[in-house]
Amino acid sequence: MHSYKSGLWIGVALLVAGLSACTKNFERYNTNNTGVTEDQLAADFNNLGLYLKSTQMAIYNFSGGGDPNSFQVQQNLNADCFSGYFMSPNPFGGNTNMNYGLVSGWNGEAYKVGYLSIMSPIARLRKTGIENTYPAVWAVAQILQVTGMSRVTDIYGPIPYSRVGETGTVPYDSQQDIYKRFFLELDTASKALRTQISSGTALPFNFGSFDLVYNGNFTQWLRFANSLRLRLAMHISEADKNMAKQEAEKAMDPANGGVLTDNADNMLVKVTGDFTNPLVFIAQNWADTRINATLQCFLTGFNDPRVGKYMDKSTDATFPAQYVGIRMGSITGANDKKDYVGYSSLNTNDGTPSFTLKTPVQLMTAAEVYFLRAEAVYRGWSNAGGTMQQLYEQGITTSMAQWKAAPGGYLNNDSSRPAPSVDPRLKDTIANPSKITIKWDNAARDSVKLERIITQKWLAMFPEGQEAWTEFRRTSFPKLFPVIHNNSGGAISTAVQIRRLPYPQNEYNTNPATVAAGVKLLGGTGDNGGTRLWWDTGK
Repeated sequence: MHSYKSGLWIGVALLVAGLSACTKNFERYNTNNTGVTEDQLAADFNNLGLYLKSTQMAIYNFSGGGDPNSFQVQQNLNADCFSGYFMSPNPFGGNTNMNYGLVSGWNGEAYKVGYLSIMSPIARLRKTGIENTYPAVWAVAQILQVTGMSRVTDIYGPIPYSRVGETGTVPYDSQQDIYKRFFLELDTASKALRTQISSGTALPFNFGSFDLVYNGNFTQWLRFANSLRLRLAMHISEADKNMAKQEAEKAMDPANGGVLTDNADNMLVKVTGDFTNPLVFIAQNWADTRINATLQCFLTGFNDPRVGKYMDKSTDATFPAQYVGIRMGSITGANDKKDYVGYSSLNTNDGTPSFTLKTPVQLMTAAEVYFLRAEAVYRGWSNAGGTMQQLYEQGITTSMAQWKAAPGGYLNNDSSRPAPSVDPRLKDTIANPSKITIKWDNAARDSVKLERIITQKWLAMFPEGQEAWTEFRRTSFPKLFPVIHNNSGGAISTAVQIRRLPYPQNEYNTNPATVAAGVKLLGGTGDNGGTRLWWDTGK
């Protein structure tokens, strides 16, 4: 992490700076910060577009001017590592989130970004009356809010949501109530999009110039909204089975507009202007993130053709070039970066790299949705549109096509298993906790079918670590290597692994009563990394 500059998440006039009691009324953040009055905004479609662009970029926290610090502590040093995708070779002083010595200054970044960079611009947008004048555009804003804030609640649990923006103290909502509200907001947004699509009414401005994802294509936004509904429904499949089934079947009902089925529909946020893909910047320019041993061992053990698309071989001259990852919790000493920086990184250095500083940021793919549909069949839900095997195999082939990897005989491979972790420096070897294979088997036990679906979904979702961490917590799959050094003082189980991040210290400083109520809603063992979220039932 490099000279952290708070709030430099986007270099446009809409910068929202500072963090002070952001769960209370954030009117202060809605006035005089942008230099744009509400009257000007209502009359100027370009300013309207800036609000939408900034919100799209805030979900993954783009940074301009080569400063992705905020993304680094929002996601890369947390969910990206907890998911089994990445691990930093940088010790950052020794005690870090990657060995469960949770750093207070890191833990609040996702919270801050959620309120100041997602909720606040959308609240300003709403004040223009856009939900009445251009309901389809407002629908996109609602979808973006649900996308962004679902990530925030899935990091912390109960958060302020339904009453954010009101005057006075704003209470925390239970996670169950937040999810109910997400589904209602998606109802409103989807209805507006269907109306816009059926009417074909032209907007008086070029919405595509504001849309960094689908270039103004409302049909694709509707497919994403349905796919997002399906993802969120699956999150709660053990916590509220009735609501999960109802929402999933609604999402998959073709009459409602369909879901992502083709890589052309993937939810990818374009990187424009002076902005960079922050994950690539951190890997390439700072050498602060490397591949996690879990991901490497699944890919190499499976002889997966995506391995060279995802990562480069090692550059450490003390052992032969190979695909090799770093186990979570390995890094505690001052010299560890020197020892581990030569392990496998993102594929940025070969002749046709998969990742450059301008690679669009991936938030959802058609492959993920095929696996969600396969799990829907597993759960006995309607409208999935295929058998478990068909959808599972389609998920794999769609991912291979996305990465331009030739699948060969991958689908029929019934012998390859995840490899053990071998650290060539430490001469340390640990058996892989998973024995799962690739080829579908209708006669397999239910637990094996689910592990197979989730493992392949996890491989296909790379490099989006936030959703991958959520799915690991929900299902316990894939089976990740445990952390080597656990510096949590007993708050986080090495075997169960980290379940959430604690609330920001700023909340305790400014809203002690409300955060205390949020902790009470959280239940479990309180505000620590070992407490399970509402949907994380442990079943």
